[in-house]
Amino acid sequence: MAPPWSGTEMIKTIADPTVLNALVERLGALRANSGRRWGTLTPNEMLCHLGDAFEMVLRIRPRIVPISRRRRKHAAYWIGLWSPLPFPRDFPTNPEHNPRDQGTRPTDFDRDRARVVAALRGLAAPSGGLEPIHGAFGPMSRRDWQRWAYKHADHHLRQFGL
Repeated sequence: MAPPWSGTEMIKTIADPTVLNALVERLGALRANSGRRWGTLTPNEMLCHLGDAFEMVLRIRPRIVPISRRRRKHAAYWIGLWSPLPFPRDFPTNPEHNPRDQGTRPTDFDRDRARVVAALRGLAAPSGGLEPIHGAFGPMSRRDWQRWAYKHADHHLRQFGL
């Protein structure tokens, strides 16, 4: 089911190689000392946050706390995922993806960035099993996850002016 506002505008997802490559280029422009516009994560912590979140969707990183299944899509799904609105700033980070809590601690900046790029490419692939549900958005298809990955990476790259 297409979102009601999609019309003819392009809905960006990482399934589109042009969109994926643009995200990878923006990630390549990130530096360990890049200044942030909002939030508290450092550039390397942000990479670990994205890597953890993407790897959880790919089922590489096990989910610690199971999510209860919702039966239907709800407003948060349509507005947060498929509207043109960006993700809100300063939203609390899932502890499992927070490098200051249960998430991966930063190590080598380039290695942490490579992990994010590999996970993005894995999510962009047309096959493979993905996590069936998102904690806030509910049940997710591959296309949903590909849209979410774009919006999530874009959100954090804009956080650092990229």
